[in-house]
Amino acid sequence: MSNPLAKPQRPAAADPRDGHESEVEAQPLDLGLMLWLFSFTRPYAAKRNTLLVFVAIRSAQLPLLSWLIAQVINGPIAGGSSTGLMWGVAAYAALAIATQTTLHFRQRLALEMGELVVHDLRNQIFAHLQRMRLQFFDQHKVGWLIGRVASDAEAVRLGVQDSLFTSLVALGQMVIAALLMAYCDWRLFCVIAASLPVMWALNRHFRPRLSQQHRAVHESFSRVTSSLAEAVCGIQVTQAFVREEHNARRFGRLIDSHARLNVASMRTSGMFLQLLECNAQWFIALLLVAGGYRALVSTPAMPVADLIQFYFLAGFFFAPLQTVGEQYSQAMSVMAAAERLRAVLQTELAWQEPAPHSLVVSGRIEFDRVSFGYDAARPVLHEISFVAEPGQTIALVGATGSGKSTIANLAAKFYLPTAGAVLLDGRDLCSLSSETLHQRMALVVQQNFLFAGTVRDNIRFGRPEASDAEVEEAVARLDCSEVIAALPEGFDTQVGESGNRLSLGQKQIVCFARAMLVDPRIVVLDEATSNVDVFTEAKLKVALARLLAGRTSFVVAHRLSTIRDADQVLVLDQGRIVERGRHAELVQRGGIYAELCRSGNGPHSGPYVGSAVRTNSTTEDATRSRA
Repeated sequence: MSNPLAKPQRPAAADPRDGHESEVEAQPLDLGLMLWLFSFTRPYAAKRNTLLVFVAIRSAQLPLLSWLIAQVINGPIAGGSSTGLMWGVAAYAALAIATQTTLHFRQRLALEMGELVVHDLRNQIFAHLQRMRLQFFDQHKVGWLIGRVASDAEAVRLGVQDSLFTSLVALGQMVIAALLMAYCDWRLFCVIAASLPVMWALNRHFRPRLSQQHRAVHESFSRVTSSLAEAVCGIQVTQAFVREEHNARRFGRLIDSHARLNVASMRTSGMFLQLLECNAQWFIALLLVAGGYRALVSTPAMPVADLIQFYFLAGFFFAPLQTVGEQYSQAMSVMAAAERLRAVLQTELAWQEPAPHSLVVSGRIEFDRVSFGYDAARPVLHEISFVAEPGQTIALVGATGSGKSTIANLAAKFYLPTAGAVLLDGRDLCSLSSETLHQRMALVVQQNFLFAGTVRDNIRFGRPEASDAEVEEAVARLDCSEVIAALPEGFDTQVGESGNRLSLGQKQIVCFARAMLVDPRIVVLDEATSNVDVFTEAKLKVALARLLAGRTSFVVAHRLSTIRDADQVLVLDQGRIVERGRHAELVQRGGIYAELCRSGNGPHSGPYVGSAVRTNSTTEDATRSRA
């Protein structure tokens, strides 16, 4: 097993074949990125400005404590005034209490500001993801997206709460201490000022390395998250094929790589902090030499009390360096997270939607020389043309990957054609809002998704305002009331995550009821009964006829008997329509469709359609995954 503490190699660029998303790069502590992040505080300007006031007060209070001690030593103590000493102690105690009070409110406001910023940031990311087209989700893994909303947003929260305002206090403390030192003795201050070029050189050397390493850590964590999400979602397949050890080794390699990158980042950060500390100690030693000379040799001699005051202030100047160094390292991590979040939010939509508007739909859909490819260089549809008149049922038949589901997706405007046009009642779908279209459409696919909640909630998903009676009526029209009644709590049965507490047939019935409830003008059934047993399919036959009656429908199926009753059957092969007509016409024609029926794979003689179509075509699924 590899040693996670071994010196890491420079991370290679992610190979797209591994499914790792390419990462954006920004300059370390990029000003534009910081301003973008700071813009999230704008809605809370009053709280932010109050916080900045406390930051400024806190920055001044810490050096003033040192200055006040020196004044007490140089005044009442040196002069032997007990009354002055008591007043000095009282003033110091009052300033110390005020300093701690300021610290309390500064930390409290910073915590609140961090939570407010990450709250709005996560809401914006989620809302943006909800608007993204399917191409975006084809290209990004679930774990990668979860990482943006979870770990990257959390890094930003810590950055706002800790790095930003703690660094501002530390830098403010250094500035105030420097001004007081310059006021006390500008000659000794020149010794302190000589340390600034050294600190600048250290920052210039370590900043790119820290930025690159923190970015690599975030990228590595994305791969870990993606692998974990994939392993959990596919655990049934993993166990069925006895791949637990293989997956564990693969995940272990990702964890080892992540650990090595983390260790490398910490080593670099540790070296940076050590050099900052060493620089501070070196100049303190020089200050001792220069201060001793000023007090013992130079004329006029510097009072010892003034020298002590200067050393106190020098301590408050160098003390924040450790804090600044630690926060600087964390700021690199925050910048790496922020640039990825900004990249997600700035990802443009594949196309811009017109504003939603009222629309009366009769249901005429026309494909006019439509071509499409998930990757523009590898089209999966070629010059597809047909018309579905209002109320007609179009059956799509063909081998896996011939383009059936792609046609259904184009009809639903989940994608836009790369050439040609899809028309609804004579209007290009590009000119119609997807929201307007989908309000008049119902979709039932092979792998239907159920959301956590009850059966009733899932049926009502397309019409949240529907009453319980309407939900139950939709199920009754499907003649499946007894199926729902047989569930442990009927309509109030919890379906579990992704509906895992229901059987495949029960899940499909819920999805059919969901489609029935919205009373659509257009229905898309994509392999809708492939997971339904023969008994359940027989029960749904009449209900489906009611659902499709008077509605324009696209039926992609191997088993649906409605293919025999379809107004038009389109036989696809390699993304082209090779035959079209009604069932009886195609059987008499003696072509591919008739061959299916004769071979026992057609709707006339058996339950399946399409398995005997030539399979030498490039599958759309393979093309889509490569895209």
